Amino acid sequence: MSQEISLKKEEYESILKQAVEQIRTTRIIVAKQLNSATQSIYWNLGKLIAEKQLAEGYGSAVVNQLSVDLKKEFPDMGLSPRNLWDMKRFYERYYLADLKLRQAVAVLPWGHNLLLINKVQSLEAVLFYANEAIAKGWSRDWLLNAIKMDSFSHHQTQIKSHNFNETLSAIDADYANEVFKDRYNLGFLGIIEKVKETELEKRLVEKIKNFVLELGKGFTFIGNQHRLEYNNKEYFVDMLFFHRGLRSLIAVELKIGSFKAEYVGKMNLYLSLLDKLEKGETENNSIGIILCADKDHLDVEIALQDINKPIGVAEYQLLLPKDQLQDLLVNEIKAYNN
Repeated sequence: MSQEISLKKEEYESILKQAVEQIRTTRIIVAKQLNSATQSIYWNLGKLIAEKQLAEGYGSAVVNQLSVDLKKEFPDMGLSPRNLWDMKRFYERYYLADLKLRQAVAVLPWGHNLLLINKVQSLEAVLFYANEAIAKGWSRDWLLNAIKMDSFSHHQTQIKSHNFNETLSAIDADYANEVFKDRYNLGFLGIIEKVKETELEKRLVEKIKNFVLELGKGFTFIGNQHRLEYNNKEYFVDMLFFHRGLRSLIAVELKIGSFKAEYVGKMNLYLSLLDKLEKGETENNSIGIILCADKDHLDVEIALQDINKPIGVAEYQLLLPKDQLQDLLVNEIKAYNN
């Protein structure tokens, strides 16, 4: 006879959350192992074709026959002649490359690697896109979007707009510099028309998983319109996170238009309240991020000049402008047809 087990709702939800995290973590590990094993096969096949000095033209008959015979043995592995030539390109491109790069591409899905081979020339850029795809779980479409927007170049030229070096310890400032970016891509929201800040916040909350992935590793979402009460007054933080590595509360304020100096004063107040009311004894000071559609670095620099709370200002990109998006699609169609 079974015995009914009674748990409080909070206790059950905690168990369920841990179980879901266990499954998700294991799935990610298994997926990486499968990708790595697949890339290893493709790498070795590409190496075999390269070392036998088979080239398109006089080697086509050999590769075509190899494809036919391999597909008889392994019908579900995608061993078409075109794929075999791609494996050769995969090997030839990376066999002399840095170990970090070879390790990064080894755990990517094959479709991601084909994109990087066909669309990205610089090995330095390949490493950037591969690491971003791994860290943020990018799909093939997300990777293509990042390449088309030339995220690597933006990453190379971006100027950090923050006061972390003045308000954090040297170690924490270095870490915060690595954690926070100068520009965030919010293209997953599908917004191409002007929206209100409340609508932007609503959409981000609805797709919070994607937003956390875009922020990077270590972020945990606490809530939106997070209420703070002090001296009989109420204040609301647009979005509140906790970063495990920095051990800090992270307040995010969303602004539809360009950066204004007044946003810094408001964020400074929120951080003071968070530190006073909610920061744990073992936690570091709270950090603020102001997300704007546009910012001028000099305006940000002067606004942060005498602020003693760590605050960063970053831009976001919702989607390519309509005319650029149309041109991109037309060019992709032409390239495909050719």
